[in-house]
Amino acid sequence: MTESYMPSREEAFELLKEYTKTEGLIKHALAVEGVMRYFASKFGEDPEKWGIIGLIHDLDYEKWPDEHCKKTKEILENKNWPDDYIRAVISHGYGICTDVEPVHKMEKILYATDELTGLINASALVRPSRSIMDMKPKSVKKKWKDKSFAAGVDRSIIENGAKMLEMDLNELIAETIEAMKTVADDIGLKGNI
Repeated sequence: MTESYMPSREEAFELLKEYTKTEGLIKHALAVEGVMRYFASKFGEDPEKWGIIGLIHDLDYEKWPDEHCKKTKEILENKNWPDDYIRAVISHGYGICTDVEPVHKMEKILYATDELTGLINASALVRPSRSIMDMKPKSVKKKWKDKSFAAGVDRSIIENGAKMLEMDLNELIAETIEAMKTVADDIGLKGNI
């Protein structure tokens, strides 16, 4: 592997579009990218790197859901992506489809916020404004308790992620909402405010 090779955001987005055609999955990738960039800035890390990892984290999900994370590893290795990018992407499937545990803060953020972006997105879409711009954490917490709402969202992963980060769950929700506001236009959550 060439250590000096660093994928660009443009390359990552082209790669995402090559393997992902569903609009909802592309919006999810953009949401997670925005969240990763936000947290990278907050923690004094590299927003470009964190954003790219967020953008391609579900690269294989549409085509190979039963081989999630495994196919992404293969694709990225074949393209000579840096090992730490590959490891971060794979670690978001910890306990679900991989045994690669999130260790770096970047990996923990991806793990903790991936499912959470889905819950926040669903919560925003049922609001009268259909917007994230006026959303408060209590709206998400209200929906959190209703297990039939966004039933595909594994709340235990979000809770485990918050523990890994040593963050209060409410704080994680609040920060993730703020992060998603930065990409509200791109993910269709600007609404009618």
